[in-house]
Amino acid sequence: MSRTVIDDIELIIEDIHGNGGGKPPSRRGDDGGDEGGSGGGPAPEPRRSSTRKYSTAIALAMMSIVMFFMVLTAAFLVLRTEDLRTWSHLRLPGILWVNTAVLLLSSVTLEVARRKLAVDDARGFRRMWLLTTCLGLLFVVGQAIAWRQLAIEGAFTTSRLATSFFYVFTVLHAVHLLGGVCALVYVGLRNFDGRGVSRPLAAEVASYYWHFMDGLWLFLLALLYFGQ
Repeated sequence: MSRTVIDDIELIIEDIHGNGGGKPPSRRGDDGGDEGGSGGGPAPEPRRSSTRKYSTAIALAMMSIVMFFMVLTAAFLVLRTEDLRTWSHLRLPGILWVNTAVLLLSSVTLEVARRKLAVDDARGFRRMWLLTTCLGLLFVVGQAIAWRQLAIEGAFTTSRLATSFFYVFTVLHAVHLLGGVCALVYVGLRNFDGRGVSRPLAAEVASYYWHFMDGLWLFLLALLYFGQ
């Protein structure tokens, strides 16, 4: 991807979050010093640079995931339309709805954790952040149960085309979600003191990816449901 495209993405992120979520650069007074500060150049530049770096990286990651799943979706729709006579309908396991509720709840607890962090409630943040991580793992366990149920019923990847797409969509989503779980563990355990990025910023960037995975799952579930 060209540098111009990356610069455009960074500008969009800065417009949304106000210069990367940091404070605006301080203005110099007539005496050459900073207003509200003394001596030296503007301090927020390292934080602003870190914000742009992490936000751009997560934006590019989400864009690549969207394009990847759109290719799979196109293949699903084409085969579903052209092979109406040979397409075997797949009954979705009921646990998928429970898994969906668990994943949506994890987005709620994540935002509660971020609010706790915003008011310097470190204990509350850790508790809700850990709950979010556990809910994410619980979702993946629930997906494994769904795969097991299909296997018991004799629905394997080679048995039916619809079943193959079910496994491809759900397994790939679970793999990407586990990447989000790793990000949650990283933010929760890392010591951010003296680092170029703060914990609130890291939590914010992780939340983008987590909510994105929630939205992607809702899309895939609707696709599988209406494409039965």
